[in-house]
Amino acid sequence: MWAEGSIKVSNNIFHYWVKHFEEPSEDYGMDGGRISKLMLKRDGEITYNYDRGLDIPPADKETEMALAILMKEYN
Repeated sequence: MWAEGSIKVSNNIFHYWVKHFEEPSEDYGMDGGRISKLMLKRDGEITYNYDRGLDIPPADKETEMALAILMKEYN
């Protein structure tokens, strides 16, 4: 299932899209978890993208924090 929303980290607002499943997947899940796709955007620019594999690493510490929050919730 897909989830979409916004998250604020410091003075940054990230828009996110997450595709996650009920059960973890060793093959497609991020770190063997439930997330198979995750994109973070800030001011219209992609700061992180995972699509069954890492495409764009976290751009900075704020992006890493937003990613950690979403991993805790969805993975």
